[in-house]
Amino acid sequence: MIISSILVCFGQLFWKISADFGLIWLFGGFVLYGFGAIIMIVAYKFGSLSVLQPILSLNYVLSLLIGYYFLNEHISLLNIMGVILILAGVLFIAGGD
Repeated sequence: MIISSILVCFGQLFWKISADFGLIWLFGGFVLYGFGAIIMIVAYKFGSLSVLQPILSLNYVLSLLIGYYFLNEHISLLNIMGVILILAGVLFIAGGD
């Protein structure tokens, strides 16, 4: 699920970049997003939905970091607190399985 999250988030980044740099980035975004979805489906086949689905909350953390590193977006204290809560929740839910 973590690999799926990474691919999906970078796919969405490519979609955003495509607004300025053209269709090749849009297509690349669809490819990454598609691979992420396929990996997610495979993970669902072998794992428990109640554990795997909350792991997708990492998308919010990854999106925040991608925005910061690649788009020079600002991270506030409230964002950091949210990330800590998301990570704690994922650890509590997925850590026991």
